[in-house]
Amino acid sequence: MIPVLFTTDRLVWLLVAAVAGYFLHVRGAPHLLLPWKRVTRSASGMSALVVLAVFVSVGLLDSLRYRPALDRKDEKGETVYAVEAASVLDKIASPLREHRERTYSAPLATRAYARETLEIPQADGKIKQVREFPRLAWGGTHLKDESEHAQDVAMRGLVGLALALIVWCGLAFAAVSRCAYVRKAGRREAWLAIWRAETAAPWWSMLLTAGTLLALIGPALVLCTGYHVLGTDKVGQDVLYLALKSIRTGLVIGTVTTLVLLPFAVTLGIMAGYFRGWIDDLIQYLYTTINSIPGVLLIAAAVLLMQVYVDQHPELFPTSAQRADLRLLFLCIILGLTSWTGLARLLRGEALKLRELEYIQAAQAFGVRDARIIGRHILPNVMHIVLISLVMDFSGLVLAEAVLSYVGVGVDPSMISFGTMINAARLEMSREPVVWWALAAAFVFMFVLVLAANLFADAVRDAFDPRVRVGGLARA
Repeated sequence: MIPVLFTTDRLVWLLVAAVAGYFLHVRGAPHLLLPWKRVTRSASGMSALVVLAVFVSVGLLDSLRYRPALDRKDEKGETVYAVEAASVLDKIASPLREHRERTYSAPLATRAYARETLEIPQADGKIKQVREFPRLAWGGTHLKDESEHAQDVAMRGLVGLALALIVWCGLAFAAVSRCAYVRKAGRREAWLAIWRAETAAPWWSMLLTAGTLLALIGPALVLCTGYHVLGTDKVGQDVLYLALKSIRTGLVIGTVTTLVLLPFAVTLGIMAGYFRGWIDDLIQYLYTTINSIPGVLLIAAAVLLMQVYVDQHPELFPTSAQRADLRLLFLCIILGLTSWTGLARLLRGEALKLRELEYIQAAQAFGVRDARIIGRHILPNVMHIVLISLVMDFSGLVLAEAVLSYVGVGVDPSMISFGTMINAARLEMSREPVVWWALAAAFVFMFVLVLAANLFADAVRDAFDPRVRVGGLARA
């Protein structure tokens, strides 16, 4: 096994390291820790964080790549490794990835979704052709009799629910132990406090959300060992596997784009508001010009130019995965370069207000350099706007990828994403019978991700809003 990191993987892990470093810094700064403690008191925000944690975990597993070893040696007796890189998620979901069918199959089905002409040998040696729904190559093949299908699905579902209940009890025990430690009380009193929602941290809401997720994940894990839980697409790929792979693409679009737009928005927005004059006019002219260009046309032109460059230099990108990763990175860059203007306007207005305050004018009167004033006084006082804006823009970027991929100017067609799933499913909705599960899976996964991001963004906005009265921290 040889570890492999694509460019987007490096940026994702760089962002993870930056977030970890930020929270380590926050732990030693009470004025920064207080708003985050307000976030932990929001029932909707913490419930959304539980959902986001599941999505982020899937995305990070898909960002750990390696080249697996093949079952053969080269001429020198050394191990031969695969050309295409696989991820840890691919390894975990190998049953979903490897067990493919010929074409469409409905969720939890044992037979294909469309009739085919089958040749059945007869006792007299003749072949009889019939139109029938053929058995799947993998889904439900463990059944000796198809009449046991409903019973088998029910039993596997109950086993999954039992496993989910065991895991949930472990999480509940950890929450009760934590609450008992903080409140310096017994576990029984701590559990009653959680049950009655009398704790500052919304443990009951978090446990309820975790229980709901486990009630869905547990049966799905057990059922996927014998069936296609969400069916298969036109080429027989498992739709559940496609939905899981799409999570990383959405997270990369939402996070890597942040790394691109943040320097432009923060630097130019603060400079325009602080220095005013011709600098302000120049920066306003710049982002007004960018806003006047239709975003879809600009993105389409940039993506097509990048595609021409890739086609003319195939030696730089030996595998299709590298070409798809480059297009994803380029799409993040273009989205970042076209979406920084909104945050820059907010920061410009805030900097115009802050520069008129007494302590800023006193620093200028004492001859403090502008760069030091911006770094010590302006920037810390606008970070709440930056944080709120970035968290709230995440869901918009995820939706932007789906729309752009749907119209053909998003990620590479070979890369799995919510947009490519929806684009492939649009023709399936017009056939008879309708193939609805691919579109439904992409919609549900994307809806849950965007909804969780919006709820968490609302909690962050309420906590970091400077108009919120700073209160004492009562219960733990």
